Formats: sequence, C-alpha cells, structure tokens
Amino acid sequence: MPSQTWTLTDATRNLHERDFHISSEDLPRAKGDWSVTQRRLQSGLSAGVDLVEIDSGHLRLIVVPTRGMGIWQATLGDETLGWRSPVRGPVHPKFVPLFDPNGLGWLEGFDEFVVRCGLESNGAPDFDEQGRLLYPLHGRIANCPAHHVEVTVDDTARTITLRGIVEETRFHFQKLRLEASVTMSLDSASFTINDKVENFGGTLAEMQMLYHINVGEPLLAAGDRVVAPVRSLEVAGDKGESTEGWDLFGPPVAGKPEQCFFMTLLSDEAGQTQVLLKNAEGTAGTVVAFNTNSLPCFTLWKNEVASADGYVTGLEPATNFPNPRSVESQQGRVVSLAPGETWSAELVVGRLTTASEVSAAEKAIRAFKE
Repeated sequence: MPSQTWTLTDATRNLHERDFHISSEDLPRAKGDWSVTQRRLQSGLSAGVDLVEIDSGHLRLIVVPTRGMGIWQATLGDETLGWRSPVRGPVHPKFVPLFDPNGLGWLEGFDEFVVRCGLESNGAPDFDEQGRLLYPLHGRIANCPAHHVEVTVDDTARTITLRGIVEETRFHFQKLRLEASVTMSLDSASFTINDKVENFGGTLAEMQMLYHINVGEPLLAAGDRVVAPVRSLEVAGDKGESTEGWDLFGPPVAGKPEQCFFMTLLSDEAGQTQVLLKNAEGTAGTVVAFNTNSLPCFTLWKNEVASADGYVTGLEPATNFPNPRSVESQQGRVVSLAPGETWSAELVVGRLTTASEVSAAEKAIRAFKE
C-alpha cells in the first residue's frame, strides 16, 4: 500500500482523535525518523486549541486546525521559524473579537508563522459611510476551525500531507469552502501549501486570499535583506513616499511605524516566481516560491519595532493588495467564483542553511529578470 490515511477530526461523525500519534515505528515502509501527533491545549487563551505536530525528521511543523489550518511554528534543528509576538498563543478563536468596532480585533490572536487571510476579505478594515464596520482586518478564515482533518503518509512519494476543510459561511450570504493542505517531504527542509477554495453556494461569490508568512527574531536582524524579482513597487497607500531601502532591515526601534510595500513580480513563462529573505552574511535565509497566475500580488510588511512589541516581517503573496476590500473591488482585485467553481494556489516555503543554497536562490531570482 503506497499511502495510508487517518482521520483526526470529522464533525459530521462527531469524531475527534484527541491523542493521535503515528510514527515511522508504526509504518516502517516509510523509512526515516518521522511522526505525527495531535493534542489539545488545556489552559489560558489556548484552552480547547488542537495542534497537529508533524516531524519529518528534518523539519517540524505545528499546524492549528482550530485556527483555520494556520502554521503556528516551524522548527529546523535549533532554529524556530516564526516570530516572538507579544500575543501569548495560539489563541482560541472564541477569545478573538473579530468584529470589534475598530475592526482590529484580529490582532488579539496574531502570533503564527503562516496565517491565511480571507476569504471574503483579507486586508485593512473596511467601513461604510456611517463608520460601521463592514469587513474586519484580514478576514475571518484564520479564526474558523476545521471541521474535517486527515493525515496521509505516502511511503512511495515519501511525503506526509495534512489536509483540513474549513468553511466561511453565512446564511443568505457567502458559502466558501477552503480545502487546506500542507505537505512535507521526508527528505528535505521545506513544505508545500496546496489550497483550494470552492464556492459551494448557488450564486456568484467573490473571494480574496493572502498568505501572511511571518519571520522575526532571532532569524530576522539588522542587515537582513529581501531579494525579489520586482516588476513594480510602491509604498502602501500610494502616498508618494520613497521606496529607498525597502529591501533592507534596520534594528528594532521602539515606536517605529510599520511599513508595507506593494509589488508585482516577474516570473517564468509558467508564472512561477520566488522571494528570498537572507541574512546579512548571505549564509542563511527563507525562500517562498509561488505562482503569479493565482497569486499576482506581493506585499512586504516591515514591523521594525522594539523586540518586546514584535520585531517581524511578513512575506505576503496574495490575490490582491491588503487595502480595504472596497478599494480592491474598485481595482478589480477580487476573485469571482461561479457556483461550484474553485480557485487554487500552491506555495513552497523552505529554509536555507548554507551560503551555497542562498547563492542558488539569488541566481534563480536574477534569472526572472533576464
């Protein structure tokens, strides 16, 4: 049998494998030192949060089905990919006031490495003419629990895939279903996100998606730099501000305003592109590869504040820029889905640990410009 699948959660059957564990000892055909474990947190703001820990033997991911299948942390050896948020998470969605009148309640649960923003909206809060909130910051999907979760081990492909189904639905309104998958190879230090969003309603629906990939201390430091095949670049808000130094990180500075840079990127003929965040020495980095046909917009978020306040950057491929939804709708940057139609995207996130790997990634990015 080349692959085997286990169901961890299925709301239709009231099934939940609370203390699930499988490893290479249980499936010796898939050689290596790997494991998959599900557990439920019991205290504080994390009470009731389910975590699925996938250890490939090279890379360890902690996925949070309770929070829209987000990736809380990734660990490679002694390195933790993610950031030091002042929010003590992972926070159960019931403690996140998404619809605070100011639209910023989403921030009370923000501490993951990879967060999906969407599906009805994914950007800044949007208000009507009377100042009433229409769409909260970054949307709802990261605070919607998965109702079905399963894990598949494929001993032929040597992969582990965690798949979850999350719905963002309101009677009389949108009916969007996210099928979110993360796949890890037993032979590398990268992982692949494969997502599909379906309109399972009977009328036309619109959606947006943004992948908020966050890297902070200790992997982010002064002198680090972003390398990207930029086609166009502007400061968020189109305020006529200079983009000088957009790619270079300074030290933590208390109270420094955050910055966002909006870009479109060059790609190959198939639409494939990639972005690299490398350290000052060029000996390590994080690379994100994706397809511009499904994710045509890229945002770099720089939050160079004091360490205690969350020194972090966001590498953010998306269907649009994270402006208020009404702005993006006017610019035609929403995805329309007919009944039964789907949108899909694939991203590969990898950690580079040698100068030669960083150099190869930079060479690949330069090739998009040639």
